[in-house]
Amino acid sequence: MKAIDQQTVFITGSTDGIGKLTALTFARQRAHVLVHGRNQEKLKGVIGELRKQTNNKNIDGFLADLSSLEEVRRLAGEVIRKNDSIDILINNAGVGYADPRYSKDGYELRFAVNYLAPFLLTNLLLPALKKAAPSRIVNVSSAGQFPVDFGDIMLEKNFNSGTAYAQSKLALIMFTIDLAEELKNDNITANSLHPGTYLDTNMVRHAGIKPWGKVEAGAESVVYVATSPELENITGKYFNIKREEQAAAQAYDANARERLRNLSLKLTAMVST
Repeated sequence: MKAIDQQTVFITGSTDGIGKLTALTFARQRAHVLVHGRNQEKLKGVIGELRKQTNNKNIDGFLADLSSLEEVRRLAGEVIRKNDSIDILINNAGVGYADPRYSKDGYELRFAVNYLAPFLLTNLLLPALKKAAPSRIVNVSSAGQFPVDFGDIMLEKNFNSGTAYAQSKLALIMFTIDLAEELKNDNITANSLHPGTYLDTNMVRHAGIKPWGKVEAGAESVVYVATSPELENITGKYFNIKREEQAAAQAYDANARERLRNLSLKLTAMVST
């Protein structure tokens, strides 16, 4: 890959927590950083803060609520109009246990934001990633993983926010494995990771959970997967922090991944139903 100061890095959910510290790291390394958030004032404030802390003026902001697939499409269009090449895409934005039950499209919120949004966004940004190749896609997942229930994918029959969260995170890992295979001849790698357990983020605190670790450690793990020369040709893998591990068994079930992909194409209207 090119030197970091010659790269464009797009990080979703980067106005606080792991995403913000990841953006700060790249800004300090003089990368062109694309920051995303869903609150206009917060986004503006973070951009100003990053520019001031790093003296890097090459930081741009993008506003979108990823609980709306229409806004995901608009976001992708805006990003790609302003940046025809993207070297690193980090799908970091997510919602947790304590967030509302449904997205703006009426889908289960965790499945919508943690999985469907990055599924759609990544697919729409592929032209920019291909133009920048060699490039990398990093999907921030979790060690909390639960098999996708294709008979009740929105958990209407037996809703539990923890199960919903874990299902969405395993779906993201399944998508990552498919991406790696799809892009293996395009010089683009796709990997997922668990950045750390119960780090001191808003998501963890809002769920009423006492944090176990520091956000800085999570950001360090994300940056490692996004930039480490050791991972130059590594793709389709799941990392627990910085260590490659096996994800839950369903991730390696090709039939389940195909079923998920076909469903996702329909839910995001990338194919007709």
